[in-house]
Amino acid sequence: MCRVLKISESGYYRWLRNREKKNGRQLLLVRIKSIIAEHPDNDNYGVRRIHIALMQCGIEVSLRTVYRTMSEAGLLHKVRRPHGITKATTEIQDRENLIKSDFSSETPYTKLLTDITEVPCSDGKLYVSPIMDCCSGEILSLEMRDNMRKELCIDTVRSLCRQYKLSESVILHSDRGSQYTSDAFRDELKKHGITQSLSGTGHCFDNARMESFFATLKKEKLYRIPTYRMTRNEVKTVIFRYIFAYYNTVRIYTSNPLGLSPVKYREWLKRATDTSAA
Repeated sequence: MCRVLKISESGYYRWLRNREKKNGRQLLLVRIKSIIAEHPDNDNYGVRRIHIALMQCGIEVSLRTVYRTMSEAGLLHKVRRPHGITKATTEIQDRENLIKSDFSSETPYTKLLTDITEVPCSDGKLYVSPIMDCCSGEILSLEMRDNMRKELCIDTVRSLCRQYKLSESVILHSDRGSQYTSDAFRDELKKHGITQSLSGTGHCFDNARMESFFATLKKEKLYRIPTYRMTRNEVKTVIFRYIFAYYNTVRIYTSNPLGLSPVKYREWLKRATDTSAA
């Protein structure tokens, strides 16, 4: 047979010995699947996050190899884009936009973002109002109601101030929805020494990082479950668990150094600051 196939006898037996062994790509796939299995929501991970997770485990492999391995195994996801509800109610006033689409921050609790998104449920719409820290990407405060009146946004700020000690230089950025331009909301900010920043009229990209969070929440969690068949209270539980038990604490955050989750990055930053000050 070896003569007919024009191969050496030693080569044939080498192939026979190794044919049951897994090659490098197969071993990589096993590791990728184990990363995905670590948490139910890790099956949302794309190529970049899997690549970071592998590096965190000490596995050096190219991004292209990760892509090919996931593609061959059918682990890549189609992109889904959510529809927001951001609306503008006043003329653009550039001087009130203090952050100018600069969502970076080296200090926690100094540059914050907020907005409202809606989720369809069996008993009506659920309105979600979070506050995000630009430094780490952490969701600091969250309120959910069956309406989007100004009290929803005011209570989100109150919840934030109860949980965290804010500096005098903190800025909270939002769109120009009527909730955020109301006298009651502005009075609440003044009460806590928070400076308001507002997007330009019709400029959704002025609050792009907050919109990106909503896209992640919907793509990775809400679009994958039939929220329209679930009650508001059921969906509230899903959102709360996703944000505070996964997004903040476990999920790889590609914008942070080493892909650290928001809470882990905040803690790492605090240790680094304390060390340098000592």
